[in-house]
Amino acid sequence: MNDYKNTIEVLSPVGNEEMLYAAVRAGANAVYLGAKDFNARRNADNFSDSALKAAIDYCHIRGVNVYLTLNIQLKDSELQKALELSTNAYNMGVDALIIADLGLAALLHRKLPLLPLHASTQMTVCNKSALPTLKKLGFVRVVAAREMSENELYELCEEAKKLDMEIEVFVHGALCMCMSGQCLLSALLGGRSGNRGLCAGPCRLPYSDAFGNEYTLSLKDLSLLNHIDKLKEMGVTSLKIEGRMKRSEYVAAATASFRSMVDRGYVDEQLKSCLENVFSRSGFTDGYFTGKTGKAMFGIRTKDDVNLSPETYPFLHEMIRFERSSVPIKIYAEINEDAPVKIIFDDGKNIVKVSGDAPEKAINRPITKEWVEGQLIKLGTTPYFAESVHIDLNENLMVKASHLNELRRNACTLLDEMRSKIERKPEHPFYIPEVSENKEKSRSLWIKLNDLSLLPEDLSEISAVLLPIEKSHDLSLLPHSITAIADIPRAGLFGNALEERLKKAKEQGFKAVLIQNIGHIESAKKSGLTIIAGQGLNVFSSKTLLTLKNMGIESAVLSPELTASEINKISSHTETVLFAYGRLPLMLTKNCPASFEGCKGCNSDRFLTDRKNVQLPITCRMGYSELLGDRPIWLAKRQTEFYVNNFLLYFTDESKERIAQVIESYKNNSPADVPFTRGMYYRGVE
Repeated sequence: MNDYKNTIEVLSPVGNEEMLYAAVRAGANAVYLGAKDFNARRNADNFSDSALKAAIDYCHIRGVNVYLTLNIQLKDSELQKALELSTNAYNMGVDALIIADLGLAALLHRKLPLLPLHASTQMTVCNKSALPTLKKLGFVRVVAAREMSENELYELCEEAKKLDMEIEVFVHGALCMCMSGQCLLSALLGGRSGNRGLCAGPCRLPYSDAFGNEYTLSLKDLSLLNHIDKLKEMGVTSLKIEGRMKRSEYVAAATASFRSMVDRGYVDEQLKSCLENVFSRSGFTDGYFTGKTGKAMFGIRTKDDVNLSPETYPFLHEMIRFERSSVPIKIYAEINEDAPVKIIFDDGKNIVKVSGDAPEKAINRPITKEWVEGQLIKLGTTPYFAESVHIDLNENLMVKASHLNELRRNACTLLDEMRSKIERKPEHPFYIPEVSENKEKSRSLWIKLNDLSLLPEDLSEISAVLLPIEKSHDLSLLPHSITAIADIPRAGLFGNALEERLKKAKEQGFKAVLIQNIGHIESAKKSGLTIIAGQGLNVFSSKTLLTLKNMGIESAVLSPELTASEINKISSHTETVLFAYGRLPLMLTKNCPASFEGCKGCNSDRFLTDRKNVQLPITCRMGYSELLGDRPIWLAKRQTEFYVNNFLLYFTDESKERIAQVIESYKNNSPADVPFTRGMYYRGVE
């Protein structure tokens, strides 16, 4: 653990070695970084095995923790390599892993129980209800969703205290329009998945709303610099700075600013100016934290933002040019007649002793305690500083300055070695059996409707109907052979409010519930309804299916980012569901992109238009918005190529007549009669 005495951690982003030095010298308590594979910033330089070990040693010598990011969704074919990487990182001494994949988390908790796990923001933890489930999975820390308000974060921290868990909050850097872990925009448009660490940032391109506003998916960068006292008071453990793809100067400015705010309660004007100059998108926003969403939160990178004041870089370079004196030590020296000179360094945990030649009798001027102390505290090129110095010195002795300097350097080297030493029993990865292609399964159709007025007359081959839980439904309209599934929105409904809805749903006659967030699991288990995992839980692998089964979940919608071949190799620990028709939900947003004026300025024509004049519809539900694809996925003629249990036909804006036509097409394996897409099922994602 780090040696800083502050009660809240400043956590800095590191994408390469230069950024590592900048973060540590600017005052980071901890850094987060990625290896060459399996992290959410795969386009950063990142760290090879040898560079990772060197980075861990460098940080531990300086009392800085290192968290390794394995925060992407993993396929069956990747889990073994990810497990080996995790084991190697553990053996190197990494302080924690940041995880997004439920299957990997379950494996690591069983295999490496002493290695702390942090739940990535990619897990979309936006409510305190997620914490009990994550605790059971072995997580000790949770990275909160960036969309959470001050009150929501306070409730999250209160729950974390009860469970002896930690909360980490993003306090500075880029804001995605979409809630982390719920975006498919980059994947569908260009095959580069944000859930897999290769987001191309299409949301920064021009998208206009019905009122002519442009760049309606581009938010300003976040900054909670002025809210640190509130975060401290509510019990936040770690202040996380975004930016592994940015420059080292940015890391230095952001880290130093938050270091100063934590330690002193203010930031010097020159440093604050550097922070504003080094990177912003038309300024900063705290809109989610304060609850003031809307137009003021949106911004793009302008020419004015790029034009730095001339003193910014020189100031930052000078600030991180030298080592930061961050590790206090006690120094002891014994200089006695006819005995070797002894020097002892004590950092509170490690003690090193070095000795040299015996002192000589003084001919002219004998050395003094003040002179000896002056030599021993020359630690400026190291991370150490003398907290206290104790010297035992006989009279009329002489020692060369060069000899004391050599002993001081030797003591520093030995202390470095001890502080970077790993006190762990080496672990060896276990091996995951390869999965084989499933046999073909019998299939049925599930349909998702907004209400039962859209229910078609012919219900043959339909085994389930999904209906929004927030509405009342007359389920007597459904035959007993059809399962009514209560569909929970991906956000906006948790805790007691959700449990009340589930109780009413069961009374109405619902038999199952489709959950979309880790925070729904505990409430769903209390309801007694059959639990189905929706798209929001990002089911990428057999191990994730098994993990969900062990949590009481009986069916799961597979990730639409998987290919047909990958889907067919998933071992069916539960029933599987395929998103087989419909406009794919591409984004889940708390700041509505349909109108900068919010709900009061909205109209019935809710859509965005991209730079190619393609219109993307928007649906709103319980305070959140979903951006949909411009055309539906169509797999009617390719159904036999997927070995799953159920095909989900996801209807959004279709009429009753159109719904009946689509269902008939899927019964008959018909070709599409409208412009369509096959999504990512045949081309895959990176």
